[in-house]
Amino acid sequence: MKNIQVEVRSLDRREAESILSKHHTGRMAFAFHDRISIQVVNYVYADGWIYARIEHGPALTTLRHHQWVAFEVDELKTVYDWRAVTIHGSVQFLSDDRSSPDWRDFNKGAELIRAQVPSVLTADDPLPNRNQIYRIHVDDLLGSESRSNAPEALPEA
Repeated sequence: MKNIQVEVRSLDRREAESILSKHHTGRMAFAFHDRISIQVVNYVYADGWIYARIEHGPALTTLRHHQWVAFEVDELKTVYDWRAVTIHGSVQFLSDDRSSPDWRDFNKGAELIRAQVPSVLTADDPLPNRNQIYRIHVDDLLGSESRSNAPEALPEA
């Protein structure tokens, strides 16, 4: 077997934002008291914000009390060949009430999400319970990449 060597490096902001823009499924971690939860999230990245939807339930209740989250997106090939982006930021819930100052942001989020799945927030919505749009401001952005010299000899991630 070949002597496997691995190099890990930080991604620059452009590379990290490219990964965020390319993908539409990530994981959001949030905490309340001594419990940390991780949730799979469908999202769109635009202008320094992650836009997504959530249904009413325990996760929404927790996030209304503690809005600080971590969000991660990755590209996995082998155990040593991958790229990952982690952001830290705060959740902002957007209102669909036209008299709300958030309405324009809600509308922008809905348009961005509908660009991926046009039936979102319509009668044909595949996840109709996810009716609360929110966004996460990207306060910190960290990206990293791991590459090996022998991906063909390694197990898939």
